[in-house]
Amino acid sequence: MTDVRDLLIRGSEKVIDHYRLLLASAKTERERQLYLSRIEREERLLDQLQGGLPNRVAA
Repeated sequence: MTDVRDLLIRGSEKVIDHYRLLLASAKTERERQLYLSRIEREERLLDQLQGGLPNRVAA
């Protein structure tokens, strides 16, 4: 079960990185808000996968 959890954690981290790249190139405020909300949602899911103890520093 740990292998699956680790896979999900790595996948979630990749999704966050992808949205950060999209955020950096966002052209409109609407796009920025969309990517920020998706990053926040994915970070919440990542925190749950990690047992509620975030391993990252909030920006």
